[in-house]
Amino acid sequence: MVVEVFKTNVQKEADTNYIIAVILTQFPDYKINFDLEDCDKILRVEGVDLEPKNIIDYVNCLGYTCVQLD
Repeated sequence: MVVEVFKTNVQKEADTNYIIAVILTQFPDYKINFDLEDCDKILRVEGVDLEPKNIIDYVNCLGYTCVQLD
C-alpha cells in the first residue's frame, strides 16, 4: 500500500467531494481524503500501484492546482 500526499488549492468541501468522486471512477480501490484545515489544503491518496502523476493530472484537469509533497 502506498500513500501519497499532495498540496492543492481546493477551498470548499463540495469541491473535495467532486474531486474524490472523479478520481474514484477511475481508481475505485483508492482511499482518498482532503484536509482543508491544513494550510496546504492536503489531498491524501492511498492505494496499490498508485501513480502520483495520474492524480495530479486528474486534479489539474478539474481546474485545481495539485503538487506532490515529499
